[in-house]
Amino acid sequence: MTEITRLIMEAIRSIPPGRVSSYRDAALQAGLPRGARQVVRVLHSMAALHDLPWHRIIRADGSIALESGQGREEQIRLLRSEGVRVSRAGKIDMKKYGTAPVSAPEQDSPRRR
Repeated sequence: MTEITRLIMEAIRSIPPGRVSSYRDAALQAGLPRGARQVVRVLHSMAALHDLPWHRIIRADGSIALESGQGREEQIRLLRSEGVRVSRAGKIDMKKYGTAPVSAPEQDSPRRR
């Protein structure tokens, strides 16, 4: 397991029951300002094997990324069982249930001109 994978797994595990985080914020928590896709990779390949609370990771806009029939219903059920209110459209109030990274590192390189 790589150090990056370990950091992402720690970030995912740090989300308490009843709270959610975005892919982006989980990456920031792991110290990876541009690592949202790496969070997706870790969830896809390691969530079941390492018992990660995959259901607590959603899009930054509060919506669930999974489609119907691909785990969406299970994610909604798990979130609701933890007390998270999920709308009929599959949206979660990030202001109420979201967690922000402990420290969001600044971008690691300036914008290219």
